[in-house]
Amino acid sequence: MPVYSDKVMDHFMNPRNVGEIADADGIGEVGNPVCGDMMTFYIKVDNNHLRDVKFKTFGCGAAIAVSSIVSEMAMGKTLEEARKITPALVAQELEGLPKNKYHCSNLGAQALNKAVDDYLKKQGKEVKSRRRGKNEKE
Repeated sequence: MPVYSDKVMDHFMNPRNVGEIADADGIGEVGNPVCGDMMTFYIKVDNNHLRDVKFKTFGCGAAIAVSSIVSEMAMGKTLEEARKITPALVAQELEGLPKNKYHCSNLGAQALNKAVDDYLKKQGKEVKSRRRGKNEKE
C-alpha cells in the first residue's frame, strides 16, 4: 500500500469543496481509463476571478485528495493564475504523492484547465493552446 503524507490523508478524509455548481460558468471533466479515476470541476467566475470551485471525483484516495487541494489552490485566483496550477505544484502542495499516484495530480490540473477553457469558450474568448498531458485529449 502506498504511503501518503498527512496532508493527503487529511484531504482524502475531509475533502473540501465537494459538490456541483448547478449554474456553473465552466465545467471540465477528465478521466483516466487505466485507473478508472474521473474528475469533474465546476467553476463560477466573477470579474475574472474564480469565486467558487467545486468538484465531483470518482476514484482512489489520491484522486480525491488532489481534487480537494486543487479546488483550494484555485479559489479566488484569476483565470490566468488558475492556469498556472501544474501537476508538480499540486503534488508539492500535498507534500508528495507516491510515484504510482502522481498521474492523479495531472488529472486535477487538467480538469481545472478544462473548466477554464469551457468558461472562455462560453464567453466567446479565444482559448490559448497549452501543452497537454499524455492523459488528455482535445
